[in-house]
Amino acid sequence: MAREEIKGLPIYSPGMDIEEVKRTYGVQRVIKLASNENPCGPSPKAIKAIIDAVSQVNLYPDGSCFELRKSLSEKLNIASECLVFGNGADEIIDFLFYAFFRPSERVIMGEPTFSSFFLSGMMMGAKVIFVPLVDFRHPVEEIVKAVDEKTRAIFIGSPHNPTGTICSEDEFKYLLKRIPDDVLLVWDEAYGEYVEDPSYPDAIPYLSEYPNLVILRTFSKIYGLAGLRIGYGIASPQVVEYIERVRPPFNVNRLAQVAALAALEDEEHVRRSKKTNSEGRRFLASELNRLGFEVVPSQANFILFRYDHLLENLTERLLERGIIVRDGVPLGCPGFIRLTVGKSEENVAVISAIEDILRGRGCQ
Repeated sequence: MAREEIKGLPIYSPGMDIEEVKRTYGVQRVIKLASNENPCGPSPKAIKAIIDAVSQVNLYPDGSCFELRKSLSEKLNIASECLVFGNGADEIIDFLFYAFFRPSERVIMGEPTFSSFFLSGMMMGAKVIFVPLVDFRHPVEEIVKAVDEKTRAIFIGSPHNPTGTICSEDEFKYLLKRIPDDVLLVWDEAYGEYVEDPSYPDAIPYLSEYPNLVILRTFSKIYGLAGLRIGYGIASPQVVEYIERVRPPFNVNRLAQVAALAALEDEEHVRRSKKTNSEGRRFLASELNRLGFEVVPSQANFILFRYDHLLENLTERLLERGIIVRDGVPLGCPGFIRLTVGKSEENVAVISAIEDILRGRGCQ
C-alpha cells in the first residue's frame, strides 16, 4: 500500500539521548555534544514568555504568526510577505518540495550534506543529484555544470552541515548568476549567526535581483529554541505565496511563537552565545590539532574531525564515559566525528576524555 517513493527511504536516527546513555552505560553524568544545540540555553526572556503563555495552550496559535512576522520583518528590513514560518526549518524544506517538485525532477546538493535535504526530496520522488565536496567545501562550478532542464532546485548549507565550511560571497554570486531563473537556490543559513569569516555573504539584499533565491534560518541554534521547533524562510512574495498554499494551518505552536518573539529582543543573549561559541570552537580546534587529529576549519557551532587514523570506535568509547558525540557514519563521513561546541567545562571534559583514550592506546 505504501508509495514507491518511500519504500527505500531511510529512517532518520537522531542518536542516543541523555537518559538512554545513562541507562545503557550506567553513568550518572552525561555531556551531550552531538546535536549542535546552544549550550547557553534559551534567552531568559524567552523562558518568561513561555511561562506567561502556558495558560493559553487550550487555544489554537496565530496561524499567520502575525506578531513574530512583524517583528522579524522590521529586524531584517524586509516586507512581511517575504517570510514563511515552519515547525523547524526542516518543515519549510518539505514545503519547497511539495510546492515546486514533480516526481523525477532533479535537485542538486553536496555530498555529504544535511539529511533533510535529500530525505525530503526522496519523499516526493525527486531525483537527488549529489556533487561531492572538494576539501569539505561546495565546488560551485561543478554544481552549476550539473544543472539541466529537469533541475528545479539547488540546496546549499552555508555554514554547511556536517563540515562547518562556508561559501564565500563570490561563490554565492557565481551560483546566482549562472543558474536559470526557474531553478531555486535554497540557501540554508541555520548556523549563519556564528560565522566570523568576512567573506560570508549577506544574502538578503540579493532577493530583489534574484527571486529564485530562498534563504532558510532557524531559532534552534543561536536562539537556543531547538526543543520548540521553529524556523523561517525568506523569499520573494511569489515563492512565499506558493509555499503558503501547501503549509498546514497552525503549524507553528503558540509557545514557539512567543518564545521566538522574545528571543529576538534579547540581543545580549545572542552576543553571549556567539562569544561562548567562538571561544569554545577555537579551544576545541587547537586541542584536537595538538592531539594529532585532522580538523576541518569550521564557522559553525560544531567541529568535524577525523579520528580513524589514530583510534578505533572513538564514539563508543566516549559514550562509555558519558559523552555523546555524533559519529560521522550516518552523516556520510565515516572515520570522522562531529563535535558540538559546549560550555567551557564540557569542552575541557571531552578533550580530557579523548586524551585519556589516546594514552590508553600508547598514542601519547
